This record gives sequence, structure tokens and C-alpha cells, in this order.
Amino acid sequence: MKRLGVLGSMVWDTIYGRDPAQPAVEEWGGIAYALAALDASLGDDWQIVPLVKVGRDLASRANGFLRTLRHLTPDTRFIAVPEPNNRVTLRYYSTERRCEQMVGGVPPWTWPELGPQLADLDALYLNFISGFELSLETARLLRRGFARFIYADLHSLFLGKAEDGTRYLQPPPQALDWFACFDTVQLNEEEMQQLGSDPLAVAASALAQGGCSTLCVTLGARGAVYFTQSGDAKTPRRTGPIRTARIAAPAEEGASVDAGDPTGCGDVFGATATAALLHGADLETAIRTGCRMAARNVGHRGATGLRDHLLGRLTAV
Repeated sequence: MKRLGVLGSMVWDTIYGRDPAQPAVEEWGGIAYALAALDASLGDDWQIVPLVKVGRDLASRANGFLRTLRHLTPDTRFIAVPEPNNRVTLRYYSTERRCEQMVGGVPPWTWPELGPQLADLDALYLNFISGFELSLETARLLRRGFARFIYADLHSLFLGKAEDGTRYLQPPPQALDWFACFDTVQLNEEEMQQLGSDPLAVAASALAQGGCSTLCVTLGARGAVYFTQSGDAKTPRRTGPIRTARIAAPAEEGASVDAGDPTGCGDVFGATATAALLHGADLETAIRTGCRMAARNVGHRGATGLRDHLLGRLTAV
């Protein structure tokens, strides 16, 4: 049995859609989307190991969600901390535009906490849901202490936080240094633009840091584009030509994007692509699978029942 560590933050979401006549949806979000997608995508030879802290105020409910997953040992639980759990209010103005406010205070992982948790893992999926899951120094120690595959969605590293909790786009300090800490890195189109106006130049700079061999950029309903570069076996530096292509989202799955809920699509994309790569798929197949499942996610609200929805099964409401 192989073991995949999943590091991120559980979030209690309050989601206001574009139709003001519809009530807000309150549901689990954050890493819950990725956990559900991994549960739907991993084979029976893989086990999920959550590396997730939750506030004690929502720990019981969060563990209730965890018990709906199947790729776990029976006694798996989140790590309860005394701080209040992260809660996010999302207000959508269009499929691509939204306002996000976050409250809560789940603390980041330190290396003395995280290091011992990695000893028996075969791979790690890391998703910056809050952007405060770990510091750059801890990420560097993670890279030095864990030589196996790491997939990282950098999403909320690109979000600043105002005093009222409103998140806003900004390039993270030492942005390119983060890329060197992971094998495959995911970000979205707006985040990529924070790093420069020329995508190929940004990708070349990111891959040149060493460590990172593949950069995936999600494009919403247009699919995703990847940049990848081979390396020299004697050095972590990437020296070969950069290969890039766009993988279109499947039309049959994406037809209802405008009428659905795009929350969590990036999380589902990354988790599904990670599972495909771990099962030996080539990069383009993994990205195509991620695009298909992300598009399917649009037709479901929240993370509860998402695993069955992604598998095409009926879910209890």
C-alpha cells in the first residue's frame, strides 16, 4: 500500500452565487475538494494521509467529512488546534471574478512538526488553500528532507490579506524561490500574470531554479497549459528545451460552466492530475484528466458528496 500525504487547510465556505435571489451555500471547501477528488481518482493501492490542522470549533464536523472518504485508514483524523478554524465568504460576480474574505487562525506547519510526518510517505500533494500553510524556509527544509514526488498548488500564496480578511492578488515575496521546492507546480492564469507579462519567460525562470520540472497553468473553461523541461541527471538544474502545449477542456463537460459553481475547480484539477501521474500517466494525459474532472466539478456545490459526483454516481442530498 502506497501512501500520499495531503497538506492543506479545511475551510468552511459561505458561497454567494451570481443570482442574488438564491440563498448562500454553506459547505466544506478548501482541501476538502482535493481530498474528494483524490478519493475518486486513486486506485486501491494508494492510501491518503491528511496532514491537515483544523480549529477545535469545527474539528468534529471536519472529521465527519473525513469519514466519508474511502482511501483512509479507519482511525485517520485531522489535527485539532485551539485556534478558530478558517472560514471563507465567497461572492461571485462572474464565473471568473469573485471577492473572497477569510477569517480564522489555523497556524502554519513548522519543520519539527512536519518532518516526522513524512517518513513513510511515497508522495506529497500540497495545496496552499490559505497561503499560510508553511513558510518558505519550511518548504526548503521539506524539499531537502523529502526526496520523493511533490505536487504543489501555489494558489493562495498569491493572495494578500487586508485587515477585514479580504484577499487580493499580489506576487508573493521571493516567488521564484518557491518553485525550487516542488517537482510540479500549479497556478492559475491571473497568478501567472503576477510574475510577468511573458508566460514563456516566467516559465523559463521558474524551471531554471532547479527542483521544479513542470509548471501547470489553469485557464478556467479554456483548459490548462503546461511548461516542462528535462534536466541533467548530475544536477537539479534544468538544461533541456522547454516543451509547452495547451490542453483544452472537454466540451461535453464544460457546456454548463456558466450555470454552475466553479469553486474548487483548481483543487479538483490538481488532485486528479496528481493521482494520474502517480499511476504512471504521461503529463498530457494527466492534465486532460484533470481538466475533465474540474469541468465536472462545476455541476456540484461544495465538497460533500463530490467524490460520488466525480465518479458519475448519484449522491444523497
